[in-house]
Amino acid sequence: MGRLWTLATHLHSIAGPVTMLLYPLYASVIAIESTTKVDDEQWLAYWILYSFLTLTEMLLQPILQWIPIWHDVKLVFVAWLVLPQFRGAAYIYEKFVREQIRKHGRGGGGENGHSTSHHHHGQAPKNKFVRFIATNKGGQEA
Repeated sequence: MGRLWTLATHLHSIAGPVTMLLYPLYASVIAIESTTKVDDEQWLAYWILYSFLTLTEMLLQPILQWIPIWHDVKLVFVAWLVLPQFRGAAYIYEKFVREQIRKHGRGGGGENGHSTSHHHHGQAPKNKFVRFIATNKGGQEA
């Protein structure tokens, strides 16, 4: 029984890094190399949400250390974000993050309020950003 418990403990300790980092890194590389944009959105959304989760966890660490099942809950949540059967990261981004961006007027929305960031003709926000960066960079060099 002792060896089985040791094995289970070791598997549990590597499940987090594999689920939260290794598989998403692999899937992100595959998504970049694919021709479809659907997987790009899933993995960009994942990294946005994972960054937010990590920053929130850092801020709330004094509280979270008193919750014994926090790491298990986090592992299950991240598995839901990551697994392609659920596409949880894309779902949360669509339902919550994008809605907040639209509400506060920060998105690249078209005339009907829908984001044009994943359409080929929606290049205006990117071009505006590039012009802003180029203008500021030129001002710093002079």
